Amino acid sequence: MFENPAYAAASRVILMGGIALLALLLLFCILRSIRGPRVADRILSVNMAGTMIITAIIFIGCLQGDTSIIDIGLLYAMISFLGVVVFSRIYRGEYWSLKRGEQQAMEREEEQAYEEGLHSDGDD
Repeated sequence: MFENPAYAAASRVILMGGIALLALLLLFCILRSIRGPRVADRILSVNMAGTMIITAIIFIGCLQGDTSIIDIGLLYAMISFLGVVVFSRIYRGEYWSLKRGEQQAMEREEEQAYEEGLHSDGDD
């Protein structure tokens, strides 16, 4: 990477520190994907974890001086993007089916209340 040994050592330390930091932040992403109060939080956390893994792969490629590892990072980025799109579409479908079910339940309750109002004894 660098011809000057001092620069090479400094860049190696910085990249290793970056990988360690990414590993720590990846643990937080995994925790959020497990504990996330909503599905949207979980999807966002999986997307963030994928981005951190891609960055770590590229850092490892820079440390080893191997450009083929960077290609693997790009391939992983495409797969991660497709995964998030699929998860989002599944979540959106589940959300709309729940909304439709709630709306149908409300309509049934309104119909029952209307029918009960029509069939009252008229004691008013």
